[in-house]
Amino acid sequence: MSGEHPSLADIFGVGHIDLVEPSFADLPDDRYTPFFLECGGDQARLLVDEESDPLAVAVHYSDDRWVAGCYHLRQATASLISFFEELGGDIYQEDRQVWEEAVREYYSLRIAAEVTPAFEDLNPARRAMVQSLLEETWGPGNGQTCLDFCCGSGLGSVVLRDLGYRVLACDIDLGLLSLGFSTGRLIPRETMCIDATLAHHYIDPVRAGLGLMFGEINSFNANAWEELARELVILTELCLITVGKEEEAGWITVWAEQCGGSVEVSENTRDPIYDRWVCRITRENP
Repeated sequence: MSGEHPSLADIFGVGHIDLVEPSFADLPDDRYTPFFLECGGDQARLLVDEESDPLAVAVHYSDDRWVAGCYHLRQATASLISFFEELGGDIYQEDRQVWEEAVREYYSLRIAAEVTPAFEDLNPARRAMVQSLLEETWGPGNGQTCLDFCCGSGLGSVVLRDLGYRVLACDIDLGLLSLGFSTGRLIPRETMCIDATLAHHYIDPVRAGLGLMFGEINSFNANAWEELARELVILTELCLITVGKEEEAGWITVWAEQCGGSVEVSENTRDPIYDRWVCRITRENP
């Protein structure tokens, strides 16, 4: 293993390795497990976490070709474990967090390399405005994890990182994610390309979450925003959601209260456009 943040290849001790799942969003889908069973192989390696739960299985096929399947978001099947045992495979161990970071980095680097970044969307002055808002609301992070939910190109992530939070970011827009990687606002090992309405399939509940500039919310798209807001609220004890209009804050309040959240709404005079209204939501036992 090499470096503070090892790659997938470092973890398995091989020169190069590919994941069988086409995207991060596919990781909970067990349709890809039969790949290993159908394609043979002459070596196998099983990766387990600190509790000896399977994280991944890697198979060597030819030359230096290693392919792995991820099992930190789905169960390794009995047939897969039997296949590993038939190949007389070796068992490796790694901290779950280290593996998860390496997997996020693998898919994020592919996006950075393959997807043209969106045009720059950040008003430079907004960074200081958001930082002031978060300092006032939460203070320093001291290493605790905070979700940057629907992160876009990473404004929330870079501010959270500056404040000392451990960031976990997600969005579905490939162009914005690529922009975030190219500017350094998003860090590959912290970032997932997923449909955030399904975030609970990929993310365990954490202490805090940030949703910058939810909206524009109207009667035509309210159902989609409701799904996103509910997902963020149920994954966190504390979350902060900003919107541009007071009526949008009203939508957020209703949805958060239906999820058991206590909501405080205030006007943010720092930013008259993007983060004008702030919803501070507290929910116990997410």
